[in-house]
Amino acid sequence: MTERIDRRVYKARVRELLETAQVSPRRMAALWLGLKAILSLLNYIGNGTNILYVFLMVLTLMLSVALDAGFVLYCMTVRRGERAEYLTLFDGFSVAGKVILLTLVEWLFVALWSMLFIIPGIIALYRYRFALYNLLENPELGVMDALSMSKRQTYGLKGQIFLLDLSYLGWGLLAALPDLLYRYNIQVQVQGIVGGSLYWNLQDVLNYVNPDVFGIPWMAWEALSAVWALVVSMYYRAHYQCVELAYFDTAKRASGVGLAPDSDDYQTPYDGGNNYPAPYDDGGERYQSAESVDGYDGNDRSGSYDGNEHSGSYDGNDRSGPYGGEP
Repeated sequence: MTERIDRRVYKARVRELLETAQVSPRRMAALWLGLKAILSLLNYIGNGTNILYVFLMVLTLMLSVALDAGFVLYCMTVRRGERAEYLTLFDGFSVAGKVILLTLVEWLFVALWSMLFIIPGIIALYRYRFALYNLLENPELGVMDALSMSKRQTYGLKGQIFLLDLSYLGWGLLAALPDLLYRYNIQVQVQGIVGGSLYWNLQDVLNYVNPDVFGIPWMAWEALSAVWALVVSMYYRAHYQCVELAYFDTAKRASGVGLAPDSDDYQTPYDGGNNYPAPYDDGGERYQSAESVDGYDGNDRSGSYDGNEHSGSYDGNDRSGPYGGEP
């Protein structure tokens, strides 16, 4: 069952929640993005040396994936109302192997769907959107299990997640503004040199193109772009991530997939996927296993249940009980 999400309400709640965080979300985002920027600079060391370049590219990619997982763990901790230290950013390295494998498998699936057409590829991106969150909440999960859970959780919710992304598009464009200006400057020069000609030499174009932007050397402009992107991103990335995690919690509640056993909405799957409600005590405040229900007999699965709000009997033949008839 798809639950309608009020995006504005979610954003307002997350904004209030982040104000209570012991470690500033902006500072944590700045640390996360700063470390990723340093990792990206390592690629320039091996530029021109094929083996070293490939090695550094793979290494920085794996480290970046682990740092991304650490930032998600920080946001999860904040949402639980717990204290998250700066070292939380490095907690992702404890599950780095599975996170990296999950990322590779997810990229593979998205690439395969994209071969059909770009639209199936985009849908696949949203289908596996919550796979990382499932894995971080339960590191014992397998990679395919996390992907399968995400597929069920995002059913009917992909459009709302897409609208969430669109609501942050302005922030993304603002962060990329210097880089967009650089690319626009190069594009205008190339168009002026090539014109409408169908025959042109790439080397001649490169010789005439001036990479400087507004008189600023291109390397200085690149550094300025990186600093600008970091400053802008630190103002919204934590908020964006926490709102998406709120969507994740809503998806779990609506689908019944991935809920903790002590959740009020927890359902244990039986009989090939049919979800049968699990018994509760104290008005549904805490999950109670079948073995803990008074009168349970493990041989014939018959017994009685007497709670604060519900009473009745369960018989394995006619499935009558406190929930009134067929589950």
